[in-house]
Formats: sequence, structure tokens, C-alpha cells
Amino acid sequence: MRAVLQRVQQADVSVAGRLVSRIDGGLLVYASIARGDTEADAEFVARKIAGCRVFADTSGRMNLSLREVGGSVLLVSNFTLHGDLRKGRRPSFEVAASPQDAERLYSRLVSMLAGCGVDVQTGVFGAHMHVHSVNDGPVTFILESGV
Repeated sequence: MRAVLQRVQQADVSVAGRLVSRIDGGLLVYASIARGDTEADAEFVARKIAGCRVFADTSGRMNLSLREVGGSVLLVSNFTLHGDLRKGRRPSFEVAASPQDAERLYSRLVSMLAGCGVDVQTGVFGAHMHVHSVNDGPVTFILESGV
């Protein structure tokens, strides 16, 4: 499982011109499920997202977690994170999980994040989405399970 975490002041997702979800501070997370990923991968990623200390304390140091600052997660499925551009000009998605497997693990990731005490908003799995965000920093991290 691969995730890109962006610390944001705000973020929202729209589908077909309709606002689906919005957060006013926290992490915008793009998540991609690979073939062979399991619930253990989802659990690892959920715990890392909930506990990673990427928010500033009173000294301005990254020392606080999402839970400690009362932030939310906007979780957006994004299979293109597993796109491979090394050969040719068109990306290969051989590593990405099937839509059925990916949706099952994506839903499990949502549940696990909520179980960690995190307010989770989501995009619409498999939909064409428009994502708007105000990156705070900018602060962006790549998180991979099974590495």
C-alpha cells in the first residue's frame, strides 16, 4: 500500500460538480492499493497516519500528531500512485490491485483510521474527482507498507 500525505490547511473533493467532502485542517491522503496488499498493510498505514508527528508544536517543530492537533483526514483513492513510468510513454498499472480488492482494502483503511480516533472524510472510490487543497508548508510525505 502506498500513500502520499500532505499537511493541509483545508482540502475538499467534488464529483460531477458536487462537493462530496471537506476538511478544515489535517492531512490530505492519496492512497493506492497494490496487488498482494492485506489488512495488515491497511492497519500499518492507518496507525502511521494517525500517529505520525508532522504538525508543529509551540516551538514550531514537527512534534504533534493528527490526533493531538484535532485534525481530520481527507482520504482519496488514487490507483495511479502505483503507475510505473519507467518504460515507454504510457504508464503501466500491473502492480495496482484489482478494483474489487482495492475497494475492499480502501474501505478497511477508512474503518481502521476511524478506529484510531481520527475524523475521516473520503472521496468516492473509482470516481473522477476534483481535489482542491491548501498545502501547509508545503509538507508532503510518501508512506509505503511492506518496505
